[in-house]
Amino acid sequence: MATIETDAGVDPAFRKAVLDGLRMDRRAIGARWLYDLKGSELFEDITDLPEYYPTRTERGLLDAYSGEAGAAIGAGRAVIEFGSGSSAKTPLLLKQIDPAAYVPIDISGEFLRDSAESLSDEFPELPVFPVEADFSHKVPLPEAVADMPKLGFFPGSTIGNMVPPIAVDFLRTMKETLGIGAMLLIGMDRVKGEEILVPAYDDAAGVTAAFNLNLLTRINRELGGTIPEDAFRHRAVWNDPLARVEMHIEALRDVEFTVEGERFAMAKGETIHTENSHKYGPRDARILLRAGGWTMIREWSDRKDQFALILAEAQPEVTAP
Repeated sequence: MATIETDAGVDPAFRKAVLDGLRMDRRAIGARWLYDLKGSELFEDITDLPEYYPTRTERGLLDAYSGEAGAAIGAGRAVIEFGSGSSAKTPLLLKQIDPAAYVPIDISGEFLRDSAESLSDEFPELPVFPVEADFSHKVPLPEAVADMPKLGFFPGSTIGNMVPPIAVDFLRTMKETLGIGAMLLIGMDRVKGEEILVPAYDDAAGVTAAFNLNLLTRINRELGGTIPEDAFRHRAVWNDPLARVEMHIEALRDVEFTVEGERFAMAKGETIHTENSHKYGPRDARILLRAGGWTMIREWSDRKDQFALILAEAQPEVTAP
């Protein structure tokens, strides 16, 4: 559903997520709140970093296989992109499938509108209907695309930001939103060596650190926080048992601060867990999709098998063996 703001301009869901997260014994604030306008801009910078392989690998796959994907998808579908960001990869797909409409969905409204305008300039004949919403929940689609066959587009391995039960719920929500017979083109990152994974989330230039720590700036700005930002650092670690990279904001010293007048204290070394990036092997990906109500049709991967693009279809539920 669309983001709702108070008279003070503060999203009440953001307020709740921050206060609830800081009250937890193991403090955590969801990754979706990293994406204010500044955070969205920083993430786009991350995608161009030499350490960050997912974006260029996925673009390479779209360059190489979007024709094959387009043939399997067919013309005349409304493309619904969940978490569209800058829509940088979207033209590679749109040029191959002759879409009937494009619906980008993103939580960052200002960033969304700028991106939608740029894409409209590139595809002047294509109807574009930007929707500002939290795509982790069911999103009502514009009336104009209600009766069109649909293709969900979820690139970037964003599914990896969700713990598996939430990922399954989200895939089921997408199926409900798009309908039986809809298709889904989704990016999934593969499990690989820690020496590749950790630098991708802790780059030498410090852009990912700035992206993560921008959450503190946002809390101070929007929620009247008094967090001493120089008392924290970005930390990325590989959690092998859970097959995920974790991002944390770590206290460099004992620190006290307030958020909306509520007092908090963190000891040196204590962290706020901000993001997960789960990695999936080929069979893991198939099982996850099936659990979410989608059946894989085609799969494309790069030469090193670092990343996969998967085309799936929403089929009716089958309860019998």
